[in-house]
Amino acid sequence: MLLEMLLVLLALATALAARPWRLLQGDQGLALLTPLLAFVVVLPWMWALPALHTMPLQLQWSGACLVLLSLGWPLAVPVLVLVGALACLISPMGWEQALALTAWQGVVPATLALGLGALLRRFVPHHLFVYVLGRAFLGTVLCLFISNLLGQWAGHTLPGVDEHLSTIAHWLMAWGDGFLTGMLCAIFVAFRPQWLATWSDTLYLNH
Repeated sequence: MLLEMLLVLLALATALAARPWRLLQGDQGLALLTPLLAFVVVLPWMWALPALHTMPLQLQWSGACLVLLSLGWPLAVPVLVLVGALACLISPMGWEQALALTAWQGVVPATLALGLGALLRRFVPHHLFVYVLGRAFLGTVLCLFISNLLGQWAGHTLPGVDEHLSTIAHWLMAWGDGFLTGMLCAIFVAFRPQWLATWSDTLYLNH
């Protein structure tokens, strides 16, 4: 529990130091309000779903990488922390479980996705398919799987599933998250690029 608290507080303090509310100013900021409000409304229910229904395998959709790609890291972190708090309020999960959920399904994969995006921009040619397939699809799979492995190493295994099968389950669930994130980002690039703070027509369409 201490590890998760340190991770969340450190990320939140760093994000707030960047004054993320500035991203909500101007026309671009008004455009980002739509996905921001959508995440705040939808994601808490997705995070709370395993606590609201008893299932043999507790399937968990993260959405953290989509939030990162849409809002940028400084704004994504406080939104994900808010999502974790709301998930705790609307479900019977305890605050310790909500804290772990916020860390391993929210803050950590979003931070890993930020680092992966920086590496892709540095070492891979800027291209539409690099953004959609590299960052949104495969990047989500990789970052979420690594985050879940780290959470499993910290002691957060799936209930009723042994460690080996838990690793396989995390791998399969990461692909589901990746497909959904990749699909939505492709739609946003085509029809609502202003909903993606990490997207740039100049950067990705002129190469």
